[in-house]
Amino acid sequence: MPQAQIQPAQTGATPPTTIDHGDPVLALVLQSLDDDQAQELVTIDLDGKSSIGDYMVIASGRSTRQVAAMAQKLGERLKQAGFGNPRIEGLPAADWVLVDAGGVIVHLFRPEVRTFYNLERMWGFDGPSGAA
Repeated sequence: MPQAQIQPAQTGATPPTTIDHGDPVLALVLQSLDDDQAQELVTIDLDGKSSIGDYMVIASGRSTRQVAAMAQKLGERLKQAGFGNPRIEGLPAADWVLVDAGGVIVHLFRPEVRTFYNLERMWGFDGPSGAA
């Protein structure tokens, strides 16, 4: 399967991540977040780490308004593409919004909230391969 380099939206923010674009939901999620100018995009392969999904995507928005808009647009795009109606949690405050797209779990943060929770470290993200 073809491999693609995903560059972080903010230059130098996060090392590039190599991921398999064979998953159409993951490809749509990454394209949607890129279109909406998500920052510090990280994809973590959950294979062998968790049964909650296949991938975890973590990204930042510059404000609560951008985080909420990215989540809502992602939900609409997933539904329009025929991937069902994803569950979205955290929209009222929009400091941390979780989008459950089935096999892809998406966490959208304001930068300071993302730094506080540091999910990348918790899930063992260790550089370009995304593997611990």
